[in-house]
Amino acid sequence: MKYANEIFFLVFALILWGLLYGSRFLLTFGKPSQSEKLWLIALTLTASSFTLFSLASTISLSLLTLANTCFIANFIYFALFCRSLNGPIPKNAHILIYSGLLVFFAFFEYLRQSELFIERVGLISLIAASCFIWQLLELKRFKEIESTQLRFLIYTTIIELSLTITRFAVLYIDGERSTPNLYQEGALSSSIRWAWLGISILSYVAVLGYWLEKISIEKAQALQNSSKVIALLREKECLIMGLMKANKTAVTGALSASIAHELNQPLGASNINIQFLKSKLDKGQLNPELGKEVLDDLERDNKRAATIVGSLRSIFTESSIKNEDVKVGQIIDSVLEIVNSDLLAKNIQVDLNVDQNLRVHIKDAEFQQVLLNLINNAVQSISSLEAVKGHIQIEATQNEEKAQISISDNGSGVPKEQQLGLFELLNTTKETGMGLGLWLCKHIITRYGGSIYYKDAVGRGAKFVIELPLFNKNKMSHS
Repeated sequence: MKYANEIFFLVFALILWGLLYGSRFLLTFGKPSQSEKLWLIALTLTASSFTLFSLASTISLSLLTLANTCFIANFIYFALFCRSLNGPIPKNAHILIYSGLLVFFAFFEYLRQSELFIERVGLISLIAASCFIWQLLELKRFKEIESTQLRFLIYTTIIELSLTITRFAVLYIDGERSTPNLYQEGALSSSIRWAWLGISILSYVAVLGYWLEKISIEKAQALQNSSKVIALLREKECLIMGLMKANKTAVTGALSASIAHELNQPLGASNINIQFLKSKLDKGQLNPELGKEVLDDLERDNKRAATIVGSLRSIFTESSIKNEDVKVGQIIDSVLEIVNSDLLAKNIQVDLNVDQNLRVHIKDAEFQQVLLNLINNAVQSISSLEAVKGHIQIEATQNEEKAQISISDNGSGVPKEQQLGLFELLNTTKETGMGLGLWLCKHIITRYGGSIYYKDAVGRGAKFVIELPLFNKNKMSHS
């Protein structure tokens, strides 16, 4: 048959183009890996080569040089694909390949013009055999060789290598030096060539099967992981529900403990004064002045306890807020009087910068409780440091339509990781206590339309800033 070779090449080319079209999932299923790209290049080169072989005899025999160059390039890129399974290919490898292919093109064209057919086959056979050996070595090194498809690829590569050597040997033994091109090749060597090309198609099919095998495994793992995630989410939901149920009891208990802690200070002071009063009475040493002083202290501590209870009651009840005229300076003085003994005992100096005309809209007892909590915190923070001369600065100024009161100290400050939830319930930086104080301060201040926030003091320590609406006689009481 006159055009038998051309028809066979065309059929093989169509098969390869079909494989390439069927492999488009590699380009759509995520981003193609380097291995996938190299295999697709090799497949494209082979399909292009076979197409050129089918056209060369009818268009121009010079196409044989380009066809064989594509054919050789296919072997190289297929070997690079096998190499990429064991690690990435350097970028400069392509430059070397292109340079080598240009040299091959020029030399092959020279051999074709000289009608040296056996020499041309020998050159192709040498390069192809080298690529097949390299390919086998890389496949043997590949850790995932348990893949059925890659084991099949090893077998096809061995067959291709054997047929390459056999074809050249047959041509050389027959001595067909008068053959100008492959279209006039002898029957035996031509049959070996077609067997060789057929096996090469099976090699591509094997790799395609490997990709499908790999994607199938990845999808199965994804489904398995998805099932695990769903199970974990369900477990999380159950855990959250359990925690929500337990949380009611836990918060109630913690809040009770916190309230007890806050009340402990004024009640403890009252108990000390009561014991002192009883002692003096038993000894008959109680005079009117001393008795009045002790009773004043008891009354003060009782008011502090009542204030705490009242503030806590406001959290759980809809109590009204009255428009009270509170002088900031007086409240600060009363608080400093309460903590004066602690300040003296711990040698802490207090600096005041207070606008004595400053008035705010808040209940005096609740405002006193806020300032008392903040100053006590400052005292405790300073006491936690050794060999530090304690210093507390209290400022009260007017800023536009708000009063701004700040309390800063040179104590240990608040760690960065604890500042975010500083005013949350049950959050505390102290070794004792349940974290009610600052939360209660925020509740009281925000209840009157104000705000409270923390910032690091200059140099070292903590600074708490309170902003409250200025007192307005015309403001109506509200709930």
